[in-house]
Amino acid sequence: MPKYVIEREIPGAGKLSAEQLKAISQTSCGVLSKMGSQIQWVHSYVTTDKIYCIYNAANEEMVREHAKQGGFPANSVSEVATIIDPTTAE
Repeated sequence: MPKYVIEREIPGAGKLSAEQLKAISQTSCGVLSKMGSQIQWVHSYVTTDKIYCIYNAANEEMVREHAKQGGFPANSVSEVATIIDPTTAE
């Protein structure tokens, strides 16, 4: 299944409380459970004003539909071409 990086512009994201992040996560998981097994949330990185999410999904349209149903921005959706890490240098 393809992997995607989603950039979500959310001013003040880095200042969201644990309870707010929990609520956002619960909303996301609720939408995902309705959408089925063709889309999976891997994890997210919260920065000052953005959240970068990693998803496995059958296609970009599913990623955008998840954002729409959850009420989340999806300012940029990019399919991952390949993954590199320190072992790539070996």
